[in-house]
Amino acid sequence: MKIELKKFQDDIDVKFKNVKLLAKSLTHKSENKLHNNEQLEFLGDRVIGLVLSNELLKLYPNEKEGSLDKKFANLVNKKSCASISVNLGIKKFFIKNKFIKNNSKGNEKILSDACEALIGAIFIDKGFDFVTKFIVKNWKTFLNKSFIVTIDSKTKLQEYSLKKYKILPIYKILEQKGPKHDPIFKVSVKIKNSKLFIGNGKSIKEAQQNAANLLIGDLI
Repeated sequence: MKIELKKFQDDIDVKFKNVKLLAKSLTHKSENKLHNNEQLEFLGDRVIGLVLSNELLKLYPNEKEGSLDKKFANLVNKKSCASISVNLGIKKFFIKNKFIKNNSKGNEKILSDACEALIGAIFIDKGFDFVTKFIVKNWKTFLNKSFIVTIDSKTKLQEYSLKKYKILPIYKILEQKGPKHDPIFKVSVKIKNSKLFIGNGKSIKEAQQNAANLLIGDLI
């Protein structure tokens, strides 16, 4: 384990004073219910948010809040954080039980959470200036592309409904099936004068996005 952690530190170019903190950031709750990366993930999420918010203000000093919000959301969503995690090679060193290893459907969330936990550990061990440089370096590609704003289906539908009818879309959870570790949600959505559209997903949010996408497709 010590050899693996040394290799990982070499790979990411961070030398920890407290290696146990690094080990904790790489431990999933399925492996250790008491000593895992959940608290570090909570902290890392806030550190990433602060650093990237500040970087966006530097890059776009004249941008309006709404546009900055959308750029920020693209930088910190699970897909982006999971991609950073892959680039850092976290998956090779991450400690999780056999079941989680074989559950590829949940890997994006696991990798995203692990990335946030690592940032939290670096912040505690190396301080704010160091972790800021680390984040900016590893999010550089995403920051360079941040002028391209991708608006998700749920946001598009909300903006359309508010502009046209002055009311929000109505979402309802219709069903949840499957085991707790691998659920499927069925969610409906409707706006004024529209039909009811139903989306499925591995989370409520994903199901809402899929339902919103179907409704938008009907509007076009």
